[in-house]
Amino acid sequence: MITKEQVLKALSNVEEPDLGKDLVTLNMVKDIEIDGNKVKFTVILTTPACPLKDLIRNACVNAIHMLVSKDAEVEVVMTANVNTKRAGGQGVLSNVKNIIVVASGKGGVGKSTVAANLALALGRDGAKVGLMDADIYGPSVPIMFGLRGERPLMVNVDGKGMIQPMEKYGIKVMSIGLLIDERQAVVWRGPMASSALKQFITDVYWDELDYLIIDMPPGTGDIHLTLVQTVPITGAVIVTTPQDVALADAKKGIAMFQGQQINVPILGLVENMAYFTPAELPDNKYYIFGKDGGRQLADEMEIPFLGQIPLVQSIREGGDAGVPAMAGDEKVTRKAFLDVAGAAARSVAMRNANIAPTKIVDIIV
Repeated sequence: MITKEQVLKALSNVEEPDLGKDLVTLNMVKDIEIDGNKVKFTVILTTPACPLKDLIRNACVNAIHMLVSKDAEVEVVMTANVNTKRAGGQGVLSNVKNIIVVASGKGGVGKSTVAANLALALGRDGAKVGLMDADIYGPSVPIMFGLRGERPLMVNVDGKGMIQPMEKYGIKVMSIGLLIDERQAVVWRGPMASSALKQFITDVYWDELDYLIIDMPPGTGDIHLTLVQTVPITGAVIVTTPQDVALADAKKGIAMFQGQQINVPILGLVENMAYFTPAELPDNKYYIFGKDGGRQLADEMEIPFLGQIPLVQSIREGGDAGVPAMAGDEKVTRKAFLDVAGAAARSVAMRNANIAPTKIVDIIV
């Protein structure tokens, strides 16, 4: 007769590839049920976007067959509880498990496109995700999510009036573009922009989130400093294109986050517009801006490489039409963003398992 102890002993031989420990030690195995020859249990992953889900499931089934009974009927239920290094109930955005900034050294590299589709890809399998557009001077998220002209509502939270984020495609969204006329230029000095960002953090009711993606303005300026002084950032995703001018600026962005003053972990680098693929020739790749520049930069800076996003007409068309690539049906771009999101989720899980919590930065200027 199969016992629970035999099952646990067998599963103690199955390692979580990213965290480097077995499932039992990590307390990832729950709800073991045994009915004669039938074995059922739940494996709790660190993120719904885990790209190694099938690998872990197969390893569990093989462990039971090899170490318990080759005739066992094994059912593995895969679920997820996104891990975090944030102390619940304390500090700003206390109900948000992970705060991820998406940044670039320069404009025009598709940072907002990556941020929007990263949020959608992370939320695809059930994670609770929010997207904050922190590009005060050039907000693009309302256009990309088809929210032009719409306005968020106010809600009462514990006696305080707060802004309720808009919701589209299952993602909570907030942007300065949802509060002002899009024909109105935001002509603000740095302190005013920083004050607006703080309001997005303290006066918007984000509620419980597994991931809050923050689309940063390009460069390294006031908004970046204000953010790291206001909330503890889980990590940064850097976006670049392959050409040298973009890579040089991406280096500056990486150096800013890795500097002694800020010291925010780099979750990885995304190479956007990595190659051009015509719709009529989906298997062809044309390296218009150079080949593998982002991958080489990631190797040089010793940071994770999260993946490549192709230059595809449907990405631009979808963003302009308010239907991001992840909400469309173009398979090549969807797979690219899903791969990047999976790699980013793994990087977050490893960061939370191995690095101390990020503290709010105290910068003296």
